[in-house]
Amino acid sequence: MSSEHLIIKYITRSITVEELEQLEEYLKDPVNDKVFRSYIELNYTLDDLMDDYDHLEAGKKLRAVIKKEKEQAIARRRVGYTRYAAVAAAVLLLVLLPFLFRNDVSGNSESDKVNTVATVPPGMDKAVLTLQDGRNVVLEQGSGFTTDKVRSDGKSLVYSGNTPAGTGAPSFNYLTVPRGGQFYVQLPDSTGVWLNSESRLKYPVHFIGDRPREVELEYGEAYFDVSKSIYHGNRSFRVKTGSQTVEVLGTEFNIKAYRNENRILTTLVEGKVAVRKGTLKETMLAGQQSVTETGKDILEITEVNTTTEVAWKNGLFVFHEMSLEEMMKILSRWYDLDVKFETEDKKGIVFSGILNRFENINGLLKNIERTGEVSFRMEHKTLIVK
Repeated sequence: MSSEHLIIKYITRSITVEELEQLEEYLKDPVNDKVFRSYIELNYTLDDLMDDYDHLEAGKKLRAVIKKEKEQAIARRRVGYTRYAAVAAAVLLLVLLPFLFRNDVSGNSESDKVNTVATVPPGMDKAVLTLQDGRNVVLEQGSGFTTDKVRSDGKSLVYSGNTPAGTGAPSFNYLTVPRGGQFYVQLPDSTGVWLNSESRLKYPVHFIGDRPREVELEYGEAYFDVSKSIYHGNRSFRVKTGSQTVEVLGTEFNIKAYRNENRILTTLVEGKVAVRKGTLKETMLAGQQSVTETGKDILEITEVNTTTEVAWKNGLFVFHEMSLEEMMKILSRWYDLDVKFETEDKKGIVFSGILNRFENINGLLKNIERTGEVSFRMEHKTLIVK
């Protein structure tokens, strides 16, 4: 595994003890240390530290944090905590987050001429719950909602334990997350679902009898942590998305299927799943991603870095060699912005970077402007890219 992937896994809280040891060794190599410095040197958005930034000192801090985290992770493993190492310490966030750099940046004398953009706050926990009787309930921070089947504190939605209702048609609820929002729901079978911005999930209030547990991601992006089938009479769990169906017994995966995109991407983090589209069927293993396209008989499986693909669930944006156009699509959903490019050539500029989803967008835009390739202007809720 490359040093870049190890650094990203550390930041996204998914690194193992063994990988921490690898990262520590990687950073002793001057070549890998150069890669690390590109992460922290080319995009440092904490303005009060910009003039006084010392990448060598930052590197020392990172290594000290890694050593401490490794020791703590090993200690936790001895008492039974084996899956993940610790959450990145605050000092690491100061060292590494957020960053962004142009893939071929070579320094630009115009980099200090940064335009100002009106402050744009990040998204937050918010959604609309549509009940089986058609009523809509706004879920947001500071407001609660409770019935005999479900409760919400404004930050999440939790259904009571599933009670099979025998035969008959199930009753459905819908959870709709707008642009600028995210939300977590625990389904009646204890399956956890994290919904990203501009997403809509349809699911039953009860999972009926001995039928498969089935939900539908009507559009958007969702991460599923499926309750194992052994707790539910060996009934499988299915997610329908357009013409695609994913079937599992208990695993973790992400589905991305936005309305303005033709492709559906399913990324498997743990376990094994079957993906179907029409007459096509493939079995996916952890670390793989399936790709289907609307209106085409295509079902492809590729190897991916799952940490990068699902970073949004862990509170981060991770952009790896991504076009500015694609980056702006992702950011516009979360920050609830419209984006307009004044010239087509700017869309294809490629960047890489990491951004804390709960920071305002201004720091990131300033760093992109420092490359000298583009500038930004805000007009009401529209971000103009020049």
